[in-house]
Amino acid sequence: MKWIPAFAGMTEIFMKTKIILAVIILALAAGNIIFAASYFFAAKNLAQAQAANSDKQKNQKILEFNKLFIQEVLGAGKEVGFESRLKLENAVRGLNDQEILSDWQKFTASKDPAEAQKNVLLLLKALANKM
Repeated sequence: MKWIPAFAGMTEIFMKTKIILAVIILALAAGNIIFAASYFFAAKNLAQAQAANSDKQKNQKILEFNKLFIQEVLGAGKEVGFESRLKLENAVRGLNDQEILSDWQKFTASKDPAEAQKNVLLLLKALANKM
């Protein structure tokens, strides 16, 4: 009489189970790779969109300051009041741009109309270059 192990017929089932498990594991690994790549590209696109939005917001602030400057200084026809100066100062500091702030300070420190005219031209050029 031949000895037959208790699990002799089960080896074929175990082999099929191992193959099925290997296929499932490979499919899950492939899915993880696909999701990781999708996440990477989505994060890259998000960073680009945030950078574009930041640039747009900065340009909007520059335009608002430019409009306020033209309205309060160039279009005033009289000496600029304290409240207007304060608004302009806060607006220029809100731009967080050292070059524009430096040109603004040169303009406000002008001693005579000729110097003020030269400095206002520098300020407007700086504003135009930043947009």
